[in-house]
Amino acid sequence: MMELKERNCVPLSEGTAAMKKEEIERYKKQLLTEWLVIKAEKLKKKFLFENYKRAMAFVQEVALIAEKENHHPDICIYYTTVEIELTTHDAGGLSINDFIIAAKIEDL
Repeated sequence: MMELKERNCVPLSEGTAAMKKEEIERYKKQLLTEWLVIKAEKLKKKFLFENYKRAMAFVQEVALIAEKENHHPDICIYYTTVEIELTTHDAGGLSINDFIIAAKIEDL
């Protein structure tokens, strides 16, 4: 089985349903670090850095991944803390694409 970080996001067909809780838990176990699942609709994680410059460099790396995969997280920067939230708006919750991006972010 191919690891999440080695996969690429896929376009979702119209009407694709969000993942069910069981599927979310299965994919969450494949992530290397703990991500918070919010209402079975979002993945969220805080990343802490030694300084603002490193936090901004991380955000830039995340942006490059997001553009390449055409799946964009919400990103908030609080000086040395970066919060990332992933969701698939078209599905109204989580999709495989959110877990793929999470795994690629973990790999930075």
